[in-house]
Amino acid sequence: MLSSQAEWENERRVKESFQEADLRHKVFRNCVFEGCDFTKAQFTGAKCIDCKWVKCNLSMVKWDGCRLQGNLFEECKIVGGNFAKCDPTFLAVSFKKCLINMGNFSDLDLKGTSFAGSVVRETHFSHVNLTGADFSDCDLSSSLFHQSDLSKANFSSAFNFSINPLTNKLKKARFSKETALALLDYLEIVLE
Repeated sequence: MLSSQAEWENERRVKESFQEADLRHKVFRNCVFEGCDFTKAQFTGAKCIDCKWVKCNLSMVKWDGCRLQGNLFEECKIVGGNFAKCDPTFLAVSFKKCLINMGNFSDLDLKGTSFAGSVVRETHFSHVNLTGADFSDCDLSSSLFHQSDLSKANFSSAFNFSINPLTNKLKKARFSKETALALLDYLEIVLE
């Protein structure tokens, strides 16, 4: 069981259940978790370094003070993930084709982070550095971007987003011509 050891290195776990597991202050290095269920697991104060999470359920996980360094989440379900509570010092994450619902990334430096192909719904990005972030092919329904730096971010194939250009930095951000019209909603411009 993962909760019985203090450190794991080069572990590969497939289709195991860690629901409500107490993983506080544990260290995971170069681990791969595939098809595992971590619903309501506690990673408070844990260190996850260069780990890969594939098709895992990470809903309602407690990330308080967790160090997520070099982590890839691929095709994972992440509901209620409050990443704003992670240790921001070495935070480096990437999301590929994930379902992220009711998440929080506020006050983080996510420069260059990829969310490619993900569904990111009802998620908060307040006061976030998302310079050069990749939101290609993302469904951003009901997600909030507020006072964030979206410079050079890629929204070219993103959809269902609502971004206020008056409260976010958008210098050299990429949008398709069709979706860029959504930015005008906040300017109260009448197009004829």
